[in-house]
Amino acid sequence: MVTEERRDTLTDIPRIRDGFPTNVEALMTPVSRRRRAAPSPQLSDRSRAILSAVVRTYIERGEPVSSLWLSRHARFGVSSATLRKTMTELEHLGYVRQPHASSGRVPTDLGYRCYVDLLLAERQTARSPRTVEARLRRAATVDDLLSTVSHELSRASHHLGFALAPSSDAVAFRHIDFVPLDRQRVMVVVVSATGHVSHKVVGVADALRPADLTQTANYLNQEFAGMPLQDVRAAIVERLEQERTLYDALRARALRLARDTFADMPPDGPLFVQGASLLLDDAADGDASLSMATLRALFGLIEEKDRLVHLLSKYIDDPGLTITIGTEHRTQTLQTLSLITSTYFDGQQTGCVGIIGPRRMDYSRTIAAVDGLSHSVSRLLNTEGGGAWAN
Repeated sequence: MVTEERRDTLTDIPRIRDGFPTNVEALMTPVSRRRRAAPSPQLSDRSRAILSAVVRTYIERGEPVSSLWLSRHARFGVSSATLRKTMTELEHLGYVRQPHASSGRVPTDLGYRCYVDLLLAERQTARSPRTVEARLRRAATVDDLLSTVSHELSRASHHLGFALAPSSDAVAFRHIDFVPLDRQRVMVVVVSATGHVSHKVVGVADALRPADLTQTANYLNQEFAGMPLQDVRAAIVERLEQERTLYDALRARALRLARDTFADMPPDGPLFVQGASLLLDDAADGDASLSMATLRALFGLIEEKDRLVHLLSKYIDDPGLTITIGTEHRTQTLQTLSLITSTYFDGQQTGCVGIIGPRRMDYSRTIAAVDGLSHSVSRLLNTEGGGAWAN
């Protein structure tokens, strides 16, 4: 058992909470990108250890950390005066700040960044617990899998957990069906090669019989199955511009329906987000990390999914783990938040999973959960069982 008095090293002995290791020593993914506010000044080993203790203690207790508290609860082998001097130096360097003249210190974004980098330097191989992977394997479709992943991430962190599917533009088109709703509306069902199903209601000028819709779907499936959706869009426009197709009523009708179907279909993959209720519960319990500004930013992201998808899509250009803290975000509305994301590979394309929460979060635990689940998704989507979801 780890006691509070023994937490004077840069990393703790691993603990398990909600099925996830809370120590980032269990990580393995190379960090492909880490956004930095500014280069970190060089610190001595003692200063790094004291900074790490300040950040870790503030994350756990939610109160400014004083040199007196550290001298009583951490074994640095130095006096309270030495600790106070080191903390003053850390404040001058921008790693910590003092909310009030008589209070202890709290970490700045630069302090969090230094702490996270120290954690990442110690990481090793990670894998999600068997109980978590068992729940993932029960998913019937890829969408079910990603929805479950977002739930597991939220459950592990008590923050917003998300899973973003790969861009639909590059995903191969597999199948289309038309279901008549009434004389002027048709439900279009599009299935991608990854198993993702999209629905859309399209208006039609003339009433179409079920047999006409079946013929239309058969033509489109025969012509375009296996092509990337972006190529399907281009081919449809090109064929409609060819006069000869206009003399074939079936082709013209099929291409017009397909054009209307794919015209405003979002190029980004679906996004699954879980955790809003947990945020409200934590706020009601008096969680100091959930200020009104933080809650507004988080719920704003939930309400504006398109904006969030656009933001997250930038993190799947390169594989690996990305951690963005506070003011490292280019978008001002995100600067009260931290984002931890890791990519996964489905055999053809890259998506990402991650956690969004306040800057005062348990980085050890959240990084371990994100990294472990991204590897789980990759494994499941690249095994025989994962491939079955796409059938």
